[in-house]
Amino acid sequence: MPKCNHCNAHVSEQFARVFADEFGEVHACPSCSANAGIAEVARERAPQA
Repeated sequence: MPKCNHCNAHVSEQFARVFADEFGEVHACPSCSANAGIAEVARERAPQA
């Protein structure tokens, strides 16, 4: 089951498909980030390759 790497909250498969990085990691979820800024927060928290 997918989960947020920041707060360990469960996220749906659909949420992970949309907001996960290229490795399938979810770095922000509705539990730890404002809904409007999830994509931006996810990019900020994702490790730089």
